Amino acid sequence: MEDPDLLFAEVMLPLHLPQTYTYRVPRDLAAEVQVGARVVVQFGRQRLYSGLVRSLHHDKPQWPSKPLVGLLDPAPIVTLRQMEFWEWMARYYMCCPGDVMAIALPAALRLESESAVSISPEWDGELSSLNRHEQLIVQLLSQHPSMKVADLGRAISVAKIMPVIRGMIERQIVVMNEELRERFRPRKSAYVTLPPALRDEAALKAAMDELERRHRTKQIDVLMQFLTASHFGREAVAKRSLPQGSPLDTLVKNGLLAVEERVESRLDAPAASPASAADISLSPQQQQAFDLIANAPQPVALLHGVTASGKTEVYIKLIDRVVRDGGQALLLLPEIALTTQVISRLRRYFGPLVGVYHSRFGASQRAEVWQRTMATGQGRFQVLLGARSALLLPFSDLRLVIVDEEHDTSYKQQDPAPRYQARDAAIKLAAMWGARTVLGSATPSVESAFNARSGRYALASLTQRYGGFEMPQVVTVDLKAERQQGRLRGSFSTTLLDEIGAALKQRRQVILFQNRRGFSQHLECDDCHAVPQCVNCDVSLVYHKATHSLRCHYCGYNIPVPEQCPQCHSTHLRMVGIGTERIEEDLQIFFPDARVARMDLDSTTQKNQYIELLNDFQQRKIDILVGTQMVTKGLDFDNVGVVGIVSADSLINYPNFRSFERAFQQMTQVSGRAGRRGEGGKVFIQTFNPQHQVIRDVVDADYQALFDEQIQERRIFRYPPFYRLIQITLKHRDAQLVDAAADWLAAALKGPFATRVMGPEYPMVSRVRGLYLKVISLRFAQGEPVAEAKRLILQIADDLHKVDGWSTVALHFDVDPY
Repeated sequence: MEDPDLLFAEVMLPLHLPQTYTYRVPRDLAAEVQVGARVVVQFGRQRLYSGLVRSLHHDKPQWPSKPLVGLLDPAPIVTLRQMEFWEWMARYYMCCPGDVMAIALPAALRLESESAVSISPEWDGELSSLNRHEQLIVQLLSQHPSMKVADLGRAISVAKIMPVIRGMIERQIVVMNEELRERFRPRKSAYVTLPPALRDEAALKAAMDELERRHRTKQIDVLMQFLTASHFGREAVAKRSLPQGSPLDTLVKNGLLAVEERVESRLDAPAASPASAADISLSPQQQQAFDLIANAPQPVALLHGVTASGKTEVYIKLIDRVVRDGGQALLLLPEIALTTQVISRLRRYFGPLVGVYHSRFGASQRAEVWQRTMATGQGRFQVLLGARSALLLPFSDLRLVIVDEEHDTSYKQQDPAPRYQARDAAIKLAAMWGARTVLGSATPSVESAFNARSGRYALASLTQRYGGFEMPQVVTVDLKAERQQGRLRGSFSTTLLDEIGAALKQRRQVILFQNRRGFSQHLECDDCHAVPQCVNCDVSLVYHKATHSLRCHYCGYNIPVPEQCPQCHSTHLRMVGIGTERIEEDLQIFFPDARVARMDLDSTTQKNQYIELLNDFQQRKIDILVGTQMVTKGLDFDNVGVVGIVSADSLINYPNFRSFERAFQQMTQVSGRAGRRGEGGKVFIQTFNPQHQVIRDVVDADYQALFDEQIQERRIFRYPPFYRLIQITLKHRDAQLVDAAADWLAAALKGPFATRVMGPEYPMVSRVRGLYLKVISLRFAQGEPVAEAKRLILQIADDLHKVDGWSTVALHFDVDPY
């Protein structure tokens, strides 16, 4: 007879699985298990995983269900609304909920599976109740303190070993604590306190007199240090801050002091906020923008403000309103490098209420931020700041989401799945909470600007720099004319070098932007024009002078620089193209007294290296900062007199329908680093085509002209915002297999989707990390329902994997590629 009280759990696993799995809840766990808590389950024959309880019910499944192996959390670590958001991301971005769970949960809250078993320290050693298989397992574990489950099964010749192990776990004969090791452990430190018996003044005086009578001078010194630091016993004192050694240990042993362990935060503990957001005085334009955003009927607002217009002050005012009402606010930034400047500004007003979350934090730090975001009492973070991963935190009362520099490509996750666009996902998350979303940028994406101009978003504008400072003067340098006049010196025009020299004489700083790292683009033979290629990817190797090597920027493959051409054995080899490394070296030749630094992926590999660079530049320890797109972000420096864009043409001449938009954004953003305080700044754009429309738009600071041209082209050629794109990438080590599978998939998709299918075609880089790539794209008109189309696409993709020999072809889905 069925037990109507039997409880079942739907468990979400951090695996590429399209559904939850049903497990039976043991009676001893039924009163404790909760939705959102982690549980240990057996999945497959022998593997154990930690999963999340998605729901609880009494509906007995059609098939026999396995029991939960264990419960890891006394309370949920994920909210129901958060899991619903994960499921939306999985549906929209065509992946599995487990894919989202795998990237959302901090590593310290995921368990590490090693599939090992040990004898339980609680077991009394009684063998009479064990069956033959159990006795063999105990015998093996007595000889080998820890063994893998699979090895145990083979050793005792039992195919289904997990039921035997599970029964032994329930009877506390063996444990699997070596198999599932929780990485997060609260940091604990020893604190010294005054025992209750000595908190009376008379008792403490008597104890001191006794020490003095016995001439325990060193103990008296330690006790006095403690009393001073603890305000005479009213507070605990960290043991590490007192003199270590025999006197302290003796005081503790004799009961004059007590030691206890306390949980400590791994996060920086900011002081109480020294300022109030009410002290911020907004300009009339800022106040108008604040009022419009705060009272707009649309839940999403675009704040279009020129560089240095004071968007951050508007953000702080909006956040303050939410914090005073007891809610939470999330501020997303595109780059970790930006957080260091913004953190200090937010903590000035919100102090310990500010939590920071990004990938440069350690696993335990991220886990602590996670827990304090979900908390509802004291210690809860109300202002969360971070890169795109902060979107996945377990908020308890989200009221406001701000996406700063909303146009930035860093908001798009490329790999692994889910390949989400954090800006768009943020709007959905805010909608689920009934919260307001603010998108801020000096150069909004065409999609966001279109939504604002069509009335879907509210539109607030800041057209002037805060404090009345002038926008920088933007000048083009015609490299063709400079070359004809013999005024080119390496990659620099004489015009730019003269302006850099003048700025240095005035003790002003310089930023130079070149969106290519390394020393040169590639090495080329002058005789046969052969270029060394990566063995794993279809790209040329980039020369890095610091390591004197040729390196692939896709897979990391590198080789020493050859002394002769591998093809014709000529020794006439030359460097072609320029990177940030080459620019840095040339500057040290042109300006030997200047302090030059480089900010790119190669120079900021170590933790906090980028923070040190930015601090040094802020403190004027660096005269010239050379960088890739890192220096185009919303960094705020007050002494930059000259900004140079070394090669504008490489930004424009890129095979992508967004290339003109991105070139305008990058050039305008890096231009905005100049002249933000005091004297005005100058921007020099080096180009062979100074009359190009995008460059003219940057010089004129005419975003509207760029938008009008781009929106017209996209309407004609059926691109976003008028159409949605879904891109399917096929990958395999066999090029012919990829070709055949791509042709089959394209033909199958053209059945239901006809003219919406584009491709298959090779991408710009057709082989990466040894895998050949082919791409198929589909486009759907804006407003056209695509949920059913996505379901059908996934079904056809599943059919492809059923074709003999094609099951190993990897398919990656990218919705709204950016």
